[in-house]
Amino acid sequence: MRPGTSTPHPDGFVPTAGSEPIPGYKLVRQRGHGGFATVWEASSPTGEAVALKFMSTSNTSSTARELRSLQAIQQLDHPNLLKIRQVWSLPGVIVIGMDLADASMLDLLELYAEEFGKLLEPEKLCLYLYQVAEALDFLNAKKHKIDGRVCGLQHGDIKPNNILLVGDSAKLADYGLATPTIGAVTPCPRQGTVEYCAPEVFAGYQSERSDQFSFAVTYYMLRTGTFPFPQPPPPGPALKNYIRPEPDLSAATPGEAAAIAKALNPIPQTRFKTCCEFMHAVLSSLRLRAERPESGGLKIVPLPANLPDPSSRAMKIT
Repeated sequence: MRPGTSTPHPDGFVPTAGSEPIPGYKLVRQRGHGGFATVWEASSPTGEAVALKFMSTSNTSSTARELRSLQAIQQLDHPNLLKIRQVWSLPGVIVIGMDLADASMLDLLELYAEEFGKLLEPEKLCLYLYQVAEALDFLNAKKHKIDGRVCGLQHGDIKPNNILLVGDSAKLADYGLATPTIGAVTPCPRQGTVEYCAPEVFAGYQSERSDQFSFAVTYYMLRTGTFPFPQPPPPGPALKNYIRPEPDLSAATPGEAAAIAKALNPIPQTRFKTCCEFMHAVLSSLRLRAERPESGGLKIVPLPANLPDPSSRAMKIT
């Protein structure tokens, strides 16, 4: 569903290792690519390593949309949003300067599978995703002034690839599909990554809790290595009226499944009020909780042994 071209415009700048697209910024190696852009590691004028994203301008509508989204995100400040440093225009491409990440959550999942033959530990996974939940709740809250209006922002493309790891922190990245929201629903193009999209996006609108749906799919995929739904049809007429079957959450614990099912409800208003509320339900089902010590930071710790087992109540989440 996501528009764009696979490579920079042939008549424009083509990134190559060793080139200097912007004075003082020297490309080191390509770090990622997709249907919309390529991302390169570069050295900055100060010697610091940064990421440069090269986005083709051959698709003028998608370029204009991404630039509007970037302008909206650039004015926001949250420790778990990947910082956009600067934006440049070159022949055929827009270049976006960002903090350089160590890896994505998808990279980490694949590393665990290849090197250790196992999935991520629940404590580690929940530590990273709780940080992302806080960033999403900040982003989704109707308190941002954009174009003279107070609104929220739906990210529009939550998935493991767009959760980046910088040191001990998880940071939400790739804001090209971010949509300002004012009311309960907002018309939007049918775009995003279909495996993670909320059902209302198939119908052509964002709700205030569309990101939560994608976040819950992301949690399940990272927790189990599988998707809760079968593959949707490809973009086109069939996707517009597509109705997903009930999710298969059998790879999760019963308590987790209850929380995930609520976040995946096809009716947006019946999902959790916030992504952090979803994470609290997941943590409780695993007998874990989030703590912030006086020394700072975030920790995921076991619940005290004398507390009642929350799993007996987890299936009653409504």
